[in-house]
Amino acid sequence: MTGYGSGAVERGELRATVDLRSVNHRFLDLKLRTGQLPAAVEDAISTRVRAAVERGAVAVSVHLAGGASGGIRIDGDAAARAYRVLADLAARFGMPGPDLALVLAQPGVVTTDDALDERASAVVLDALDAALAQLDAMRTAEGAALAAELRLRIDELVAIRAQLARLAGEVPGHVARRLTERVRRLADDAPLDPARLAQEVALLADRADVTEELVRLASHLDQARALLVATGAVGRRLDFLVQEIGRELNTIGAKATTVEITTAIVSGKAALEKIREQVQNVE
Repeated sequence: MTGYGSGAVERGELRATVDLRSVNHRFLDLKLRTGQLPAAVEDAISTRVRAAVERGAVAVSVHLAGGASGGIRIDGDAAARAYRVLADLAARFGMPGPDLALVLAQPGVVTTDDALDERASAVVLDALDAALAQLDAMRTAEGAALAAELRLRIDELVAIRAQLARLAGEVPGHVARRLTERVRRLADDAPLDPARLAQEVALLADRADVTEELVRLASHLDQARALLVATGAVGRRLDFLVQEIGRELNTIGAKATTVEITTAIVSGKAALEKIREQVQNVE
């Protein structure tokens, strides 16, 4: 589902701004742009977003201003000691002295201010919560529109299912008429054996029977309707039901013995395809 959310929190010398952008995706694809934030803060951001969003390609952009980035401090004394040790070693081997990057990479030269890290984390996460609230509101509004559209399509399938049930009830009579006409043509108007004809009609009607498929189709449609008013994430369950509805329509179509049933199946598949496209956007 698509959506946008933004949050900004200012506390003391720290100001955090978080922007969230979400577009449709079958699964959760999370991308973080956090600059130099500590790994622990990034992990906390990821955990909160994953708790709030189940499906979608979500981009999180974080900007933190004020204080040292990520609470970083440089120990000047440790840097001087590291430089002297490295310079002496380089002179011993007749090599150029160490550059700044090598000095900063030595243990104890660059440290973090844990207190600043904690304050920065709190500010960033508060801004993230505000952004998530906006994102949720926007996605909720989109979800309501999607639910209304899906409800119309499911109602269309319910009507088609009722049409199929009516047409299926006419199949035995249709089979009997068609078989009688064929036998009469082949037998050149010879007397027909009613018992044998009834037996053949029953056999063909049994092969074309779709009672079980219609019962399962009705159940799937009822479940889909219920999910549209359920709370929480329902996208994956709707995905599954769409597959099962398609399976039942295919089976009924394979057993079809009349043009009317085939036509109704085509209409049902067209409606189902519209549902399938929209369900990909549902969390």
